[in-house]
Amino acid sequence: MAKGVNKVFLLGNVGKDPEIRSTAGGMVVASFSLATADRAKDAQGNWADKTEWHNLVCFQRTAEIVRDYVKKGSQIFVEGKIQTRSWDDKTSGEKKYKTEILVNDLSLLGGKSGGSEGGGSSYSKPAATSYDQRAPATAPDYGDSGITDDDIPF
Repeated sequence: MAKGVNKVFLLGNVGKDPEIRSTAGGMVVASFSLATADRAKDAQGNWADKTEWHNLVCFQRTAEIVRDYVKKGSQIFVEGKIQTRSWDDKTSGEKKYKTEILVNDLSLLGGKSGGSEGGGSSYSKPAATSYDQRAPATAPDYGDSGITDDDIPF
């Protein structure tokens, strides 16, 4: 049997502030929802927007970036894969399911205010805003260079 492909690309807006937690082993985990919108004509020929909500999960360095920079309304672009978890509900005993996007790569879009309105943006994101959690962090630490949050363009 041939190998399958499980790859997702999403561009949307964060629905609420991310939930950040740590595992017993100290790994940082971020969970949040992302809204994507699709536009199609309805039966009367009018354009209608349909919003789809996605559950996203980030780990390690990507989760730290989410914790520090992603808020409700932030526009982001993610690459990841779909995973469905199942468990038995402790109170009812019934089987529960949850489909999530495990984020491998995250790009922050827009400015400090959460992005621009309209179809396009003249904002050019710096390369440092793309985070790939599959690769170890090899960027130098600029902790003592005097850079503050006000120096970051998003």
